[in-house]
Amino acid sequence: MTGSGAAAPHIPVLLDEVIAALAPAPGERIVDATFGAGGYTRAILATGAQVIAFDRDPDAIRAGRDAHIAGLTLVHSDFSALEAALDGPVDGLTMDIGVSSMQLDQAERGFSFQFDGPLDMRMAQEGPSAADFVNEADEEAIADVLYHYGDEPKSRRVARAIVAARPLTRTAELAHVVRKALGHRPHDKKDPATRTFQAIRIHVNRELGELADGLAAAERALKPGGRLAIVTFHSLEDRLVKRFLRDRSGNAPGGSRHVPQAGVGRPPSFQKVGRGVRAGEAEVARNPRARSATLRTAVRTAAPAWGDNDLAEVTS
Repeated sequence: MTGSGAAAPHIPVLLDEVIAALAPAPGERIVDATFGAGGYTRAILATGAQVIAFDRDPDAIRAGRDAHIAGLTLVHSDFSALEAALDGPVDGLTMDIGVSSMQLDQAERGFSFQFDGPLDMRMAQEGPSAADFVNEADEEAIADVLYHYGDEPKSRRVARAIVAARPLTRTAELAHVVRKALGHRPHDKKDPATRTFQAIRIHVNRELGELADGLAAAERALKPGGRLAIVTFHSLEDRLVKRFLRDRSGNAPGGSRHVPQAGVGRPPSFQKVGRGVRAGEAEVARNPRARSATLRTAVRTAAPAWGDNDLAEVTS
């Protein structure tokens, strides 16, 4: 399929639940670490709070500035570097992790196999692209990415097919190679290319490493009593967030004499960690993207930030 795709209206996922968790009040400063189309930001601003919003995608920053939104400070940056743009602690912080619907709907960005476009996938629109990865990485490296970031059980078969078909420059070409390698029937519920595209996108954008660094940055940026609300869209992200909040709240499972308990002896930096919240049937009907979303929330304590990034092994 070719063309730029029909730009569906952006609908913020779990918006009511995110705003309830952030509980923004007039005059407070809230960070929207993933501005996107500004759905969360506009809802926060409507409460009278101020927003400092971050995005590494220059298109999102450009659109936000063109909208001239009162009370909004926009920062073109990875959210892992948010502290550098803040002049003090903040009252709340939210993240909506992963690729945005706007990026998926633009064929020229190369995120989706639904539309034929250049094999790009770069959120920041700089650095090595998806095409660079599939055309230059060796077969073992490609297989590892597909297995770890896409849960692709036949990662070696797909990697072998990709290497044999090189060079690949278009999303349609890569999708065709993956479908042929795995077998694809038109009535299949899920396109077999889904896992490969997800894995390559996560790798190209260092998404899990960025999330781990962003969580640590949020811990340092929030004032005591500051609220954290994070929306994830697949299990890799959710496991990372869940583990971070579990450890930082002092609820890590007990270790052994060989593997000590994480954070033992350190006061919890988060409390009131909520259970994962999923979208209800009505929201999923309005917005199918909400089907895979999970919201996790917590409140910052007065304890010092732990400082170290103990999620490194999860994201490497």
